[in-house]
Amino acid sequence: MQTLLKHIQSIHSISKKAEKALLEISKEVRFQKGVDVQLIGHTCKTIYFVKEGCVRIYYFKEDIDITESFEFENAFVARAESLFTGKPSLKAIQAIEDTSLIAIDSNKLFQLFDTHHDMERLFRKIIEASYVNTVNRIESLQFHTADERYLDLLKEHKDVLKRVPLKYIASYLGITPVSLSRIRSQK
Repeated sequence: MQTLLKHIQSIHSISKKAEKALLEISKEVRFQKGVDVQLIGHTCKTIYFVKEGCVRIYYFKEDIDITESFEFENAFVARAESLFTGKPSLKAIQAIEDTSLIAIDSNKLFQLFDTHHDMERLFRKIIEASYVNTVNRIESLQFHTADERYLDLLKEHKDVLKRVPLKYIASYLGITPVSLSRIRSQK
């Protein structure tokens, strides 16, 4: 849990009381490679912090597996559209590697916001950063070539090729595995 506390303190300082309250609603969970952390069709009630490993959010479009995002160590992950609406999600979270997560009960967390305003501020900053990442991802898909998206991914996550199967990377980039092979062979 110290990994979580250290990371959140780097984003926004919270009081010792807030830290204690957060730890009381958090637990460490482990998932083997390939296992869904949260299934399609379920309502998201947990925010995860990636302590070790890698996960992806994915969905199906016309029976094709589409990777929406990858999250590595020191990242928060949730299916936000479900978390904030209370509706079942069309997306899943899957462990790409053997992964250790810290699971935070979202309902209890949201209740803590009323008494720990520093924690509310912390999670507002986390959500703002997530929103900016989403906007950047959309703009990347709209305005950048597949080659540019590939290079940006490598720049952001230097070891992504060692950790993530190429089929997921191709899907994330919005291209076929054959196109990804072509791009990789030119670099």
